[in-house]
Amino acid sequence: MFNKQKKYTIIASCVIVAIIFLDQLLKIWVKTHMTLGETIPVLGNWFNLYFVENEGMAFGISLGQNLGKLMLSLLRVVLVVFLCWYMHKQIKNEKMDGITLTILCLIIAGALGNIIDCLFYGLIFNESTFFVTASLFPEGGGYAPFFYGKVVDMFYVKLFHIPDGFPLWGGSYFFPAIFNIADSCITVGIFLAIIFSKRLFKEFDKKEEESCSELEEAASNDNL
Repeated sequence: MFNKQKKYTIIASCVIVAIIFLDQLLKIWVKTHMTLGETIPVLGNWFNLYFVENEGMAFGISLGQNLGKLMLSLLRVVLVVFLCWYMHKQIKNEKMDGITLTILCLIIAGALGNIIDCLFYGLIFNESTFFVTASLFPEGGGYAPFFYGKVVDMFYVKLFHIPDGFPLWGGSYFFPAIFNIADSCITVGIFLAIIFSKRLFKEFDKKEEESCSELEEAASNDNL
């Protein structure tokens, strides 16, 4: 029988590896079977595979090229290291619960999925174009150096059309962003973190209460 620590460690490892595997499997398929801008209908007209690449954050948000992209990649790595350390600490101290584990696994796996694109895709793929699909491990080498790969996105959901007169987004479809499995995991993890924020930060609240109690006790002793 596994104790609680081993159980949570095994579950976390399996979930993270499974998400990264599915995310990378789909990205590699899209990269090697679709040209940029190509669309494949999946469920009618409202859900499609639409191949795009981006330089930046989730849902195509960009922080600029070169230095901005490098800083973003490094920030992702630091975030993943911190979250892994925090998860290990909570499991080791037997303070982990199912909700917190789920949130951390989703965010870590999602971040790692996009980190892999940034770190390695420029090395192992040649450039995707609007006319030719990319090749894995091309003879001429990759399209970008280490840390400068592009993130592959493919999910395009057209739920309903926004009226033309609507500010900013008029004329487009609701939720026009194109995203991937990793982006979805990060988003779900963040929403869960917001919903269950009290549970996530209960340890910090407890420490704050203990500090306040100690200060009040010290003040009382001084008055005596």
